[in-house]
Amino acid sequence: MAFKPNVIGRRHFLWQTKIALLGGVLFSGCSGAEKRSVYLLEAENFDDLGGWELDHQSIGQMGSPYLIAHGLGIPVRDAVTRLRVDAPGRYRAWVRTRDWVAPWKAPGAPGKFQVRVNGAPLEPTFGTDGADWHWQDGGMVELREQNFVALHDLTGFEGRCDAVVFSKDPEFRPPNESTALAAWRREVLGLAPAVDVEGDFDLVVIGGGIAGTTAAVSAARQGLQVALLQDRPVLGGNGSSEVRVWPEGHTRQAPHPQVGEIVDELLAPRAPGAANAKAATYFGDQRKLDVVAREPRLNLLLLQHVLGVEMHEGRIAAVVAQHMRSGVRIRVRGRFFADCTGDATVGFLAGADHETQGAQGLGSSNLWSVLDVADRKAVLECECKDKDDLALALEAGKVTAPFPRCPWALDLSNKPFPGRKGYRGQWKGQGLANLGDWFWESGFNRDPITEIERIRDTNFRAMYGAWDALKNVDGLYPNHRLGWAAFIAGKRESRRLMGDVLLDATHFTSGKVWEDGCFPCSWHIDLHAPDPAFDNGEEAFISRATEGKDYTYKGPYWAPYRALYSRNISNLLMAGRDISVTKEGIGPTRVMRTTGMMGEVVGKAAWICVRHKTNPRGVYQNHLQLLRSLLNTPGKARRASIDGELA
Repeated sequence: MAFKPNVIGRRHFLWQTKIALLGGVLFSGCSGAEKRSVYLLEAENFDDLGGWELDHQSIGQMGSPYLIAHGLGIPVRDAVTRLRVDAPGRYRAWVRTRDWVAPWKAPGAPGKFQVRVNGAPLEPTFGTDGADWHWQDGGMVELREQNFVALHDLTGFEGRCDAVVFSKDPEFRPPNESTALAAWRREVLGLAPAVDVEGDFDLVVIGGGIAGTTAAVSAARQGLQVALLQDRPVLGGNGSSEVRVWPEGHTRQAPHPQVGEIVDELLAPRAPGAANAKAATYFGDQRKLDVVAREPRLNLLLLQHVLGVEMHEGRIAAVVAQHMRSGVRIRVRGRFFADCTGDATVGFLAGADHETQGAQGLGSSNLWSVLDVADRKAVLECECKDKDDLALALEAGKVTAPFPRCPWALDLSNKPFPGRKGYRGQWKGQGLANLGDWFWESGFNRDPITEIERIRDTNFRAMYGAWDALKNVDGLYPNHRLGWAAFIAGKRESRRLMGDVLLDATHFTSGKVWEDGCFPCSWHIDLHAPDPAFDNGEEAFISRATEGKDYTYKGPYWAPYRALYSRNISNLLMAGRDISVTKEGIGPTRVMRTTGMMGEVVGKAAWICVRHKTNPRGVYQNHLQLLRSLLNTPGKARRASIDGELA
């Protein structure tokens, strides 16, 4: 069975499953004539997510996304869904959740929430026990034929729910071990094996950050048929409104000033006030979508997480992806593939040679900012989930913003941190300017893939602990509140795929020249480590970046094409922070405008592969002069066909 992408907008392809989102489905091994006995409600599949956020970061460990009540201390609006049962009566409820601060043995269980059935809460309060994800017993509940089930947040402090189960058999308990649970989920939901997406794709790009989006646009303009898979609802990755890291790096450098023109299409020039963690409008989510929408050969598949790779004779034949809400899986076949995931997901699954972060790696940040409740303009422009209530309070002159004590957060009541009086972060001023910027970073000694929930939660504990100390210990900022924080971590390092060249920082400092130099690097050798000035004896949460002459070089530095393809998977290219670099070589290459220019080159190289029936290594060996010539073509130029001329 195959599905065609639907046409949306001006010749824009956005694949939609033809299977409706599943609200609740039976589990039984019995015939259709027998009554259904077990109903599974996946939280991400609720009809209305309300104020809860869809968190996919640990899907590799959990098998599905979950919902998180990311309210910054303000309870979020209920997530609600409908449930029809065949046999009304008494059912036992199970809720898969956890107490997210339990790994630190911290008191208070901040992520409390209720599950309400037809308006009445189940007896237990959820999110109150268990350091690991598990099924918490919800007790017995009376179900009617038609029911409404709601997740009711009680705190706004990161409560989380994976799924809700109702069982007619009071002794039944859902499986919890990851492999068994994943298989059980799919059987319960009646989800078929992966279905094929119709399309003869020359290039399949996985990862819709700046690197992946530019790779897809570049290849489509070269005349290739392209599929772009992105696991979030927006494009841009770290440079989106979800993460809000400002894209750095210089585009359009001599001697190839056309390289970077597509990057500049996607990213707006830096407006006054634009910086890390600032308003969503600065990050231009719609601008990126609009650029993609104008490409008739580009098929955009949003909310698709790649979890499998199919191989044939040492080449990738297809990727298998799961929709983040419906759970439906698709298979996307292609001639060539570009891993722009940042985590090298596709290369890892394909068996590509790679290196991992290991100990003393770069950490991840969850940027955040604060809001002055007494500032009318700031309130009217804020993205707070209780914006209407906040505006009404302002009109009534109620501008104080109390914040509860957070005994479960990192205890910073008598410890230094950037933003506290007398302490500053690297390259920043005093006070509020030091809160929530890039140096609020953790996870230096943790696996950024398998432990990303723990890393993100460490950042949350630091944020809440710092704000508690400023508000309730120091007595500062009575009219300020937390205004925004990223719940998706902004990663710097994880896996790196090995190419024919392994680019190292010494290449930059020595000025080594590459015959296949194809993308310019201008960022310094920017490596982060825990800042010893803020060592509080627990997990580090403040970083310090390298600086000084040992970490600079003469730029722009034109890095080699041979770092942009796998040395052992013959049809795999890559762009982004997962290219072929050492731990030190990632410092000058990982910023987003630079990774976007990698993507432009990957798109052009893919065209050479298809047009001349070669592979990425063959581009270097036999068509390097052609690749150089393509670097000098305008970013907006399009080919009429794979064989046609650029116009």
